[in-house]
Amino acid sequence: MPEGKQTPKRNATAKRTKSKKKKGGLFARLRNLKFSQNIGIDLGTATVLVYVQGKGIVLEEPSVVAIDTNNDRILAVGKKAQQMLGRTPGNITAVRPLRDGVISQYEVTLCMIQHFIRSACKNMFFPPRVMICIPSGITEVEERAVRDAAREAGAQKVYLIEEPTAAAIGAGLNIYAPSGNMVVDIGGGTTDIAVLSLGGVVVSESIKIAGDRFDEAIIRYVRRKYNVQIGERTAEAIKKRIGAVYDHPEASVVEVKGRCLTQGLPKLISISSKEMIEALAEPITAILDAICSVIERTPPELLGDILKNGIVMTGGGSLLYGFDQLVTRVTGVKTRVANDAVSCVAIGTGKSLDHLDMLQEDTLSLSHDKKFRL
Repeated sequence: MPEGKQTPKRNATAKRTKSKKKKGGLFARLRNLKFSQNIGIDLGTATVLVYVQGKGIVLEEPSVVAIDTNNDRILAVGKKAQQMLGRTPGNITAVRPLRDGVISQYEVTLCMIQHFIRSACKNMFFPPRVMICIPSGITEVEERAVRDAAREAGAQKVYLIEEPTAAAIGAGLNIYAPSGNMVVDIGGGTTDIAVLSLGGVVVSESIKIAGDRFDEAIIRYVRRKYNVQIGERTAEAIKKRIGAVYDHPEASVVEVKGRCLTQGLPKLISISSKEMIEALAEPITAILDAICSVIERTPPELLGDILKNGIVMTGGGSLLYGFDQLVTRVTGVKTRVANDAVSCVAIGTGKSLDHLDMLQEDTLSLSHDKKFRL
């Protein structure tokens, strides 16, 4: 037989081997793909957290987007965009597309959600099912905007859950028992207060006073007392380091850099934690009034349960020093801050993903109808 030629039998065997290798490579690639995924998103005014079912929280990014105004191109999302706040040239704008817990810039929010979904769900074959938490006082129009943005961003199905419900689940409370539980969730844009029983919200109130208003109050205080202008990021840093709403046994002091409004030159000042009590008095009083209002509207039977179980605080705003002690003193109800308060809403949203197969789309949303409540 001439060299270089194979018998028909050998040639057929070689073809089959080659075909198996191709199939094996294709099957191996398909095995690495995730065909579907359920994710929960805490779409916060200040921070976005993404929970992937089976993995936990996989992403925590600031809800900030940097845009080139010359061509409306998205330059950065999340931490990279946050670093640009207050430091951008004329053609670049760093914006926060969510204000007071709702969408203020739809197209920018759409791009942001799309970016976070892609970052959290890599190698995905089919679009994910997404559950998003929303403030309890949201309107139908605002609710529809959140749902439409998630669908356009690539979600297969969208479910909505109220923030206090998700916060209670994330804090480990049994909201399905015939007993009252009270939750105060202080986020970046809204404070949601709710009394839950038998898996539903009995009484609730949502006010647009939270972390952002704390920052604004600090900026106003520094300008009024020291005649110095500081930025949002500086105010937030002060809040995180020495923020307090109750007498601190050991006062802390932090140095702050800003612009003197008289001379227009840089100036360095020192602020103590005791001053924060005065600076934050206005927004804190509004939150305390809302808590008392919810307690006044709570049925008497549930009030007994709340006295027994206490009030649970979640969200980044609840981490201000002495906030739980202040609520206890004002209401007479024992109050505590939940473990991992910042992530409670995202964790609760993630735990709710286990029940998606028993639900129709949007059945966890408010829908302003009792039959659609959780």
